[in-house]
Amino acid sequence: MQLRYAFRLYPNTSQRAALARAFGCARVVFNDAVRAREDALKAGQPFPTAGRLSRELITEAKRTKERSWLGEVSAVVLQQSLRDAESAYRNFFASLKGTRKGPKTRAPRLKSRKDARQSIRFTANARWNITGSGQLSLPKIGAVKVKWSRTLPATPTSVTVVRDAAGRYFASFVIDTDPANDQARMPQTDRTIGIDLGLTHFAVLSDGTKIDSPRILRRAEKKLKKAQRELSRKQKGSNNRAKARLKVARAHAKVADARRNFHHQLSSKLISENQGIAVEDLPVVSLARTKLAKSVHDAGWSSFINMLEYKAERYGRTLVKIGRFTPTSQTCSTCGAVDGPKPLNVREWTCSACGTVHDRDHNAAINVKQAAGLAVSACGAPVRPGVIPAQREETGSHGFSTGNQAA
Repeated sequence: MQLRYAFRLYPNTSQRAALARAFGCARVVFNDAVRAREDALKAGQPFPTAGRLSRELITEAKRTKERSWLGEVSAVVLQQSLRDAESAYRNFFASLKGTRKGPKTRAPRLKSRKDARQSIRFTANARWNITGSGQLSLPKIGAVKVKWSRTLPATPTSVTVVRDAAGRYFASFVIDTDPANDQARMPQTDRTIGIDLGLTHFAVLSDGTKIDSPRILRRAEKKLKKAQRELSRKQKGSNNRAKARLKVARAHAKVADARRNFHHQLSSKLISENQGIAVEDLPVVSLARTKLAKSVHDAGWSSFINMLEYKAERYGRTLVKIGRFTPTSQTCSTCGAVDGPKPLNVREWTCSACGTVHDRDHNAAINVKQAAGLAVSACGAPVRPGVIPAQREETGSHGFSTGNQAA
């Protein structure tokens, strides 16, 4: 399977200027491709082909006075920007036809130089490389300093350079992993576990373990509010407002990084210790419309479950999702009697049939495991088949998933 490994980049002043030119050229080519399709639609003509767009928007455009500066960046960056536009339209039409999973996507929009996130992609034919001193050498940009937090398990097939809202630069490498090697690194185990996700405790396991919710957003809320107030008081268009905006973006980036780190550590621990894992298919979108919306977003259940999905596929584990309407909190895990719905403030209850006293979350976790029907053979292999891996998409246009960092 394909995974992405992201590392922090530290370009110098001239390299930041070169990256800004590359971001700008890629953005212009993308916008030109979107306009060409919109013009063809308004004129009632068929959409121009990818080859025609490449010839008109890149090759011929470089010879004109208005677009001659496109030659200052790598041609691969421009070609990949066209590919992103093509992919965006394919996803849009597939969404209209109902052949694409997930929520409906809108038509590609024009990108702005003021967009918080900018990205360019280099494929193998761009002749980028990692130097002997550990720097990332990019065409027409130079050798950029990289903070290597770990070793790449294989030779990357492409690299995407990203500048986020906080002004940080990252290099995202696409790696083809070897499933056999990954599964060999995992310890053999016959344990299975059920997980009940919540807000008071982030997760309660069927073995009784309770994992507290870090509440990262709640703890940083005071600092975020202060930074946002300072931003709102700055004059629009001023340098001070730009500095304040960057301060707000960095504060939010710290929250997102801390939450992602928590999810990675917990998901890796559960995958390592258990052969089979059962979770609920939670209606996160619906829950995010209630008065608990801020706490639901702070928990990040969807991101956590996505990490469990691709790690289970990568390391040969079994992940089972049970239906969201399964009455796990209403059913006695001892006798199976359904005792009816209970308010959220009821954290402990006694079964009316057998008299067993239940902790609400622990009982739900046991029921999640039982409903999943997890079973492991004597050799440690899962009897129930695994799930489809999470999508691992490359950097694309706005409005489309970019996947998660590998762990």
